[in-house]
Amino acid sequence: MSILTVEHLSHQFLDKKLYDDTRLQLNKEDHMGIVGQNGVGKSTLIKILTGEQDADEAEIHWQKNISIGYLDQYAKLTKGLSIRDFLRTAFDDLYEDQNKMLAIYNESPTDEDLEKAGQIQEKLDISGFYDIDTRIEQVATGLGIDALGYDNDVSELSGGQRSKIILAKLLLQRPDALFLDEPTNYLDTNHIEWLENYLNSFEGAFIVISHDYDFLERITNVISDIEFGKITRYKGNLKQAFRQKEENRKTYLKAYAAQQQKIAKEKAYIAKFKAGSRSKSAKSREKQLNRMEVIGPPESHPIPKIDFPYAQTANSQMLIETNELVIGYTNPIVDAKFNFTVIAGEKIVIKGFNGIGKSTLIKTLISEIKPIEGDFAISPVTKMGYFKQDLKWDNKFATPFQILADLHPEADQKTVRRNLAKTGLTTQQAMSQIHTLSGGEQSKVKIADLMFNDYNLLFMDEPTNHLDDASKNSLKYALSHFEGAIVLVTHEDGFYDSSWIDKIIDIENLK
Repeated sequence: MSILTVEHLSHQFLDKKLYDDTRLQLNKEDHMGIVGQNGVGKSTLIKILTGEQDADEAEIHWQKNISIGYLDQYAKLTKGLSIRDFLRTAFDDLYEDQNKMLAIYNESPTDEDLEKAGQIQEKLDISGFYDIDTRIEQVATGLGIDALGYDNDVSELSGGQRSKIILAKLLLQRPDALFLDEPTNYLDTNHIEWLENYLNSFEGAFIVISHDYDFLERITNVISDIEFGKITRYKGNLKQAFRQKEENRKTYLKAYAAQQQKIAKEKAYIAKFKAGSRSKSAKSREKQLNRMEVIGPPESHPIPKIDFPYAQTANSQMLIETNELVIGYTNPIVDAKFNFTVIAGEKIVIKGFNGIGKSTLIKTLISEIKPIEGDFAISPVTKMGYFKQDLKWDNKFATPFQILADLHPEADQKTVRRNLAKTGLTTQQAMSQIHTLSGGEQSKVKIADLMFNDYNLLFMDEPTNHLDDASKNSLKYALSHFEGAIVLVTHEDGFYDSSWIDKIIDIENLK
């Protein structure tokens, strides 16, 4: 049974057509994944479906009395509100009912009033009102929010921590249909597994956008692929969808090639006999050719070819050495003391649950924040590059071209354009305002920034967030073939393996 149908969906952003008279259907039993290259309109689609944004044209029909939950990364968090109180707002309607019931009891109730109070009491019992804190703690523990402390002010949380509590509130509301946009970006492996179990047991329908294909593979039973303005629905999991998509592509290519061959043959016949004895036959074929529904040539996406220039290490194999290093801001963020080295060419992964200090460790090593205790030494030959995971820009109206040209004034325009193109960004995207680009496209700008200078050590903090599969594959190839050292933080275990990673530092297991 369909709970959502979308017909004749068309939408254009600037001079880019995201959807061209396409359709989408969400059934009651659908656990749907939305996939597609960066910038095809995945997030825009959810905004249109939830009414946050209008499409140029669309017929959207929801089943009546359906409650919708949307993971809004930019939800307002009130200063002074604790984490626990924020999560309790998921049950505002029940608290309102409780207040109505208490007001009845406090105002000399009549028999009729007591009957109303009894009905409210029954509703509260059925809704599990008196188990709210237990439900909150179950979800909060599953997503790692309990480690933040329930009494902390929500306005003081980091971007990743904000995303966690907003996701938790959404899950606590138990809507009929869930819309989740990149829900795993700020979750570590354990919490992703918890979310997988939750979604697999979710009785309603959901739509999830994620570039973590391992995650999508485990939670979906239908895939909708956005490509070249069309939304194609595939039954089954992600692997089955991609297999069917490849078969469809091969069939299309064969049909296109066969038609092109036929067109060329017909044109040759017409040109040869149009003025001769077979002119009648030639004109007939020309009419048939003009009425033919011509298959368009296959479209393709730019292929990323990322590479990071290497600075030759001279007279030193040791790039960084830590000594009893304790990290944090005002207080230690983790009890462990770091004692490790980074040598030339070594590839290291930093693991640990979200909030344990992976990003803080990197910020300490690049001297963005000071150690709480201990110290570290950096070789004078070390040339460091840093990919920072947040997508914050000094001027959101600047274009990627302007941003990189300002950061690298020594580079000519050709070099700036070339490095942007290597990440898969088109000329149009390179000349669009940065705030109009998708998260993946903005991440590519940050990757391009690392392609101007030579480095022998790269710090990469969650570089796969928002990236499509083709871009992640190109990035993985670039990192695995980079001659210098790498310190990598990523929640995607499938992004790396022992074939190119030399060492894993698990913060949770440090003493």
